[in-house]
Amino acid sequence: MVSEPSSRGDAACGDAARPDGAPRVAIATCAEIPLLEPDDQLVLAPLAARGIAAEPVVWDDPAVDWSGYDLVVLRSTWDYSWRRDEFLAWTRSVPALANPAAVVAWNTDKSYLAELAAAGVPIIPTAFVAPGDEWTAPDGGGEYVIKPSVSSGSRDTGRYGPGDAVPAADHVRRLQAAGRLVLVQPYLGAVDAYGETALLYFADPVTGRLAYSHAIRKGPLLTGPHVDGVDELYKAEDITARTPTAAELAVGDTVVATLPDGLVYARVDLIPDADGNPHLIELELTEPSVFLVHDPAAADRLATAITTHLPSRP
Repeated sequence: MVSEPSSRGDAACGDAARPDGAPRVAIATCAEIPLLEPDDQLVLAPLAARGIAAEPVVWDDPAVDWSGYDLVVLRSTWDYSWRRDEFLAWTRSVPALANPAAVVAWNTDKSYLAELAAAGVPIIPTAFVAPGDEWTAPDGGGEYVIKPSVSSGSRDTGRYGPGDAVPAADHVRRLQAAGRLVLVQPYLGAVDAYGETALLYFADPVTGRLAYSHAIRKGPLLTGPHVDGVDELYKAEDITARTPTAAELAVGDTVVATLPDGLVYARVDLIPDADGNPHLIELELTEPSVFLVHDPAAADRLATAITTHLPSRP
């Protein structure tokens, strides 16, 4: 059992909070999960074994002095999507942040998918509907998904079919009225049986570049149209370990090759099309679940990646 640490990184503790002057790391979370998810708690013990004093800290706690930490690692900051401007301002204020603030700003708006597509990454076909744009439901008979470009945990996201033109248009209009860019994507039916594959990459201690760690399967999440005003912090997921295919690893490696140095982690989420070809649905560089419990060595790998990114101390 993990002991109950403080959710506040009070700099008044200073080096007194560091056993033998150990490096001090904040694992950033949100007020709804002040002690971290059980999965994220698994990284605390291997960090302690490396002589690192790591503790959960709520990102928007005004009492925290972030300069008291050698490194701040973004984890379950899952309330950022409806306060993105505030969150990005906070990321820019943190002296040592992983992943870096510029990467977070880019990754927290899913319009990055267009850039990755231009770089040769196979993405799920995506239409971008800006505020003020006219939009009508697709003419074809397939299902489709509507989501805002800034969201997390499947918030404000809905699944629609041929008979859902009216609620789909209402969903788009609500998002547009709030000044939000809208993404419309086909619902790939393979997710219902095969599921979604999430590839986890952690920084390699030798090269510093992201290296494949492990993978999981996620079952389908979306069951129908979005109901306005009914959103959880995140949706419950059906997760199992998965051995990825060579094609999935190839796409994952293609995505990672587009990324800058200096990242601690990345998650590449893939769904196959009707022909079995994996397509990127999302690239998570900000606050992804990393599913440590599904690989016995994953927590140790993440601890190593975090250690690799600790700044040198005089």
